Amino acid sequence: MTARYCSLAQQPAPEFRPGLAAERRGALIGGSRMWVNGTVLHYYFFDTDNPENTAATDTSVIPVPGTGELRRVPWGGAKEQQDVVRECFREWQGLGIGLGFAEVGDRSEAELRIGFQSGDGSWSTVGRDALTVGLSDRTMNFGWDLTVPGQRCTALHEIGHALGLLHEHQSPFAGIHWDDEAVYAELAGPPNFWSRDRTRFNILRKLDPDEVNGSVWDPQSIMEYPFASGLILEPEEYRTGLHPHGSLSPSDKEFVLRWYPPAGPPRPAELVPFRSAPLRLGPGEQADFAIEPTQTREYAVGTFGDSDTVVVVFEERDGEPRFLAGQDDGGTPHNATLKVRLVKGRRYFVRVRLYSTWGSGETAVMCW
Repeated sequence: MTARYCSLAQQPAPEFRPGLAAERRGALIGGSRMWVNGTVLHYYFFDTDNPENTAATDTSVIPVPGTGELRRVPWGGAKEQQDVVRECFREWQGLGIGLGFAEVGDRSEAELRIGFQSGDGSWSTVGRDALTVGLSDRTMNFGWDLTVPGQRCTALHEIGHALGLLHEHQSPFAGIHWDDEAVYAELAGPPNFWSRDRTRFNILRKLDPDEVNGSVWDPQSIMEYPFASGLILEPEEYRTGLHPHGSLSPSDKEFVLRWYPPAGPPRPAELVPFRSAPLRLGPGEQADFAIEPTQTREYAVGTFGDSDTVVVVFEERDGEPRFLAGQDDGGTPHNATLKVRLVKGRRYFVRVRLYSTWGSGETAVMCW
């Protein structure tokens, strides 16, 4: 029986201005979807058990086969389905990563909004792409029963996408030689019913080397699909099929801990207005600062120097950082500058992650 597969939405390739050095471009491709470390990702469930939490618009309109009619399919999921996803968030968190997860009952507070529409497949936005989705829409969906034995891995897989991981079998380092027409035929039938374009995008298309989790293919990754016999021609050992364990592999754990290492000191360095703080970061590294404003007003927070960075400002609420504003200046000739209203007596965090530098001078961050 053909496996059910995660189906990512087709996205255009990132565009960068002409003339970027290869090293700079590679750093942007590899990191542009990753969250800054220390982020707490809030998730919200569309819920059938509590209709008050679900608006009438929280449905998709789909055709009824053979009738020409349309019907509404709700996005909500029962508690048993939600519990599987909660458990998988805890498993990722249990690795000791520097990201946090917190469930919220208000979708406007959630970066991740999770539906359970049957028949819509299982999918997720990738990393920070979730921030481009409207607050009334899903960033993740589970299209089949997660409580069935062997399907818990689907939730681990989709959360992996939400963290910024892509499909492992599309790694250019995998060395997979497909029987293309056999793959198209397999995915065109039940239970997936994929078009050729969807199959190409999610299986046959090779990723950019800078997008993938590492320079070595991991056939046991949670981001790897299982494949039946006859779809892979090479490597020869997988002609009879590819069957990952359905759990987090050592390489999965190494990758997320590299991007999201355990949280640093509980009290980061203070960012004092009108006093620049040197960054001294290597590619992919991050610096964290705190601001405790002495007056309530609009402040600017920005970087200086020939660098590509992501700058995010969080406000501490109930001991937890809440996203306030962010800017990504990657691939542009200018530096990130945010305008934010800071309130006296409250505490804020500034997190700066570096993609790359290309000049000889220092890079710094300052608020004023």
